[in-house]
Amino acid sequence: MRRVLLLACASAAMLASASPAHAGDPARWGYVLQATSARSAPSGSARAVAHIATATPLGNPNIVAVLAVHRDKRGGAWVRIRLPILPNGATGWIRRKTIDALHLVRTHLVVDLGQLQATLYRNDKEVFSAPIGSGQGRWPTPAGEFYVRERTRGFGNPFYGPVAFGLNGRSRVLTDWPGGGFVGIHGTNEPDLIPGRISHGCIRMRNDAILRLAKLMPLGTPVTIR
Repeated sequence: MRRVLLLACASAAMLASASPAHAGDPARWGYVLQATSARSAPSGSARAVAHIATATPLGNPNIVAVLAVHRDKRGGAWVRIRLPILPNGATGWIRRKTIDALHLVRTHLVVDLGQLQATLYRNDKEVFSAPIGSGQGRWPTPAGEFYVRERTRGFGNPFYGPVAFGLNGRSRVLTDWPGGGFVGIHGTNEPDLIPGRISHGCIRMRNDAILRLAKLMPLGTPVTIR
């Protein structure tokens, strides 16, 4: 399942960033039906800023978080999405027809790096909280606005625990996510190290906590790391 991750290239100065999400706001997402290029504006002639595939580097179906919908002068529908590239927070536009029907989620995970705590909200009410492990000084966990892009089991390695969530967020240095580069939330085989700054950039939880979270947090959930 471990695949070489091809880095998408984009100019940081030209990419728009999305506003911070609020824990009470519903979010929208969709499965990618056909591979496409994300563009800097809702126009087929706008600059391509990232490739959007139908599958993640781990082979799971790819989903995109939808931030806005727009119709161009010809009536064509576009959606603004969060991109899985650096710089974190980058967004782009893809044609609406390249994704399926929009799914609505009312959950929001907030990760507090200072307090080493993750809290899940549903309809602005706390439904889960647990201590975490975050990145060490050399491999910090990046702060920003992200979303749950994939969920997987069976990495075949107890290091990741029973369940893992992949985010669209990226590290500039390293993560312990298979293939590197992306930030994940996963279990651990070293629960005594939590809470602590122990990882290569990913968020770790004790296995009982990640299993509880897995019952509460669906795909597409916005994730604020601060």
